[in-house]
Amino acid sequence: MQASRGDLPSVVIVGRPNVGKSTLFNVLLGQRRSIVGDEPGITRDRIHGQAEHKGRLFTLIDTGGIIPDDAQLIPSQILKQARVALETAAQIIFVIDGRTEITASDRDLALLLRKLGRPVALAVNKIDDPKRESLAAEFYSLGFKDLFAISAEHRLGLWELLDHVTRDFPAQEAKESEEEKPRAVRVAIIGRPNVGKSTLLNAILGQERTIVSPVPGTTRDSVDASTVIDGQEYVFVDTAGIRRKGKTNEMAEKMSVVMARRNIRMAHVTLLVVDALEGPVASDATIGGYSHEEGRGLVICVNKWDLIDDKKRKQYEQAVRDQFKFLDYAAIVFLSAQNKTGLKAVFRHVRQAWDSANFRVPTGELNRFVEGIHWDADRKIYFATQPSVRPPTFVFFMDKVRSLHFSHERFLVNQLRRKFGFQGTPVIIKVKRRH
Repeated sequence: MQASRGDLPSVVIVGRPNVGKSTLFNVLLGQRRSIVGDEPGITRDRIHGQAEHKGRLFTLIDTGGIIPDDAQLIPSQILKQARVALETAAQIIFVIDGRTEITASDRDLALLLRKLGRPVALAVNKIDDPKRESLAAEFYSLGFKDLFAISAEHRLGLWELLDHVTRDFPAQEAKESEEEKPRAVRVAIIGRPNVGKSTLLNAILGQERTIVSPVPGTTRDSVDASTVIDGQEYVFVDTAGIRRKGKTNEMAEKMSVVMARRNIRMAHVTLLVVDALEGPVASDATIGGYSHEEGRGLVICVNKWDLIDDKKRKQYEQAVRDQFKFLDYAAIVFLSAQNKTGLKAVFRHVRQAWDSANFRVPTGELNRFVEGIHWDADRKIYFATQPSVRPPTFVFFMDKVRSLHFSHERFLVNQLRRKFGFQGTPVIIKVKRRH
């Protein structure tokens, strides 16, 4: 049985910016969870993943590049985020760039790590040639006896590093548990930059899990954290703010859009965060469209509502509906992430969207529904099936094979919603000719 993330020992990867931490993280995890690029400071939040070595499971954490005495807001917040992970780490991998000389930042970070009193393995990265291994010896001067020459990019020296780091971790039982845990609901928090996505995640979790800053675009990687409500586990993913393509000049920002869209695709439900002060705008609708296209459940969260006169709620809701006509199935929640109000409604609608997305109509009941449909189309419906869920997908067998007119498709979707619910999730209609 696989242990939950909270039960596993944690291994934290640290180092100054651009030494290859995210590359190492992705290689050890076996999937692309962190953004990797040549631009320094791409990873800012701490990113979690579950890894395994020789049957030993552990939580792997990638931290933002740390500059201990940097006075800028973002680096100091990165250090604050990293310290939370470091203080509970079972093992720390301190990554150094083996192609450069030891810097003042390296020495300051080494001092900080020694003060923590946690086990530290020094990984001298970018040693991709045996001739360079002799260069690694100079890094013993940082005061760590466990030193490993590695190349994360070329996957050299990683086995020895993992042997050392996981040597005291418990091996997991090979056989699966008979009782399967209920599937965790993945919820992606999406929206434009600086609408309060990270603040909302922190409010939901009741702790400072992600960096919150007035600087737009603070979150670049997606960051996930889990919580359990009424016995159901929810994994919330705070994605990077999605800008219009013409405004994404930096390489990291462009990659953030790719990663954010990937996280929408991997999510079960999305929370589309709208800034109440700015109102629903076209780019909000575009981002909501990404979720709709992927067939994901959706809740529209109007954030910063504490700054708006509550008497304007009905008027505002109509404005949202007008902007998001194609998202008429999504609930609208008015909340203040800063003041932690409206959060219960968020959970209620997330659960409703999840249940709706998984609901399967019994075939007999579905065809009794079909018999009761009265419409003005010049086509006859013989019967229907529901081949899949997430999103609920229906195939209507008719006397003509051509696709339905938009208005007729919408009519069928509305009838299905009226009869069976499906609140918070898209519904897919397909047509086949009866043979």
